[in-house]
Amino acid sequence: QLRLVESGGGLEQAGGSLRLSCEASGGIFSSYAMGWFRQAPGKDREFVASITGNGGYTFYADSVKGRFTISRDNAKNTVYLLMNTLNPEDTAIYLCAAYACSGWCYTTTPQQYNYWGQGTQVNVSS
Repeated sequence: QLRLVESGGGLEQAGGSLRLSCEASGGIFSSYAMGWFRQAPGKDREFVASITGNGGYTFYADSVKGRFTISRDNAKNTVYLLMNTLNPEDTAIYLCAAYACSGWCYTTTPQQYNYWGQGTQVNVSS
């Protein structure tokens, strides 16, 4: 059973930056592709970014491409999301998730992820 704990959320002004972290425990971290999703009030859960288990490939939603960067450190069992040039539309709860698929696979579909964290709130003021 993989346990995921996010941190790093908070209040930031438009144009600013935040770095989210998600630390995993209870499993072989490199055996999982990792993803970040977000959910704003009244909206569906939205894919943000994903990274393969080996860290060799990343994929982004169009809404964050060029502003956000996903990375991972398998030695620290942690995945990161660096968010630059934030805007109020980025306000949401950000959740990390693990997909049991090693190597080069990844997915943008939330239903395929096996484990989820509780989320961390990000608020961006205009």
